[in-house]
Amino acid sequence: MQDNYAKIQAAGAELVAISSDSEGDTKRTVQNHNLKFPVLADKDREVINAYNVIDTGNDRIARPAAYIVRKDGTIVWKSLDTKAARVPTAQILTELGKL
Repeated sequence: MQDNYAKIQAAGAELVAISSDSEGDTKRTVQNHNLKFPVLADKDREVINAYNVIDTGNDRIARPAAYIVRKDGTIVWKSLDTKAARVPTAQILTELGKL
């Protein structure tokens, strides 16, 4: 996602990642990987639960997922994966182009 962050922004969207780690661990991950997009800490997994992305094999983490959410909060596209594979950025860009 980091490599394609500029393309996501050029499509008029914003990328936000959500981590089940603590705020400190999330901040270290952002720094260690020099991430330019926002990464939010959700240690209590409130957002992760709300979007139903708890990993079925490990309820302490989220499974790979991607959502496109309008500014009004409407979900217009989502991809929930059951395996440990991220949604390709090309697929997200394709879906953004359809809006």
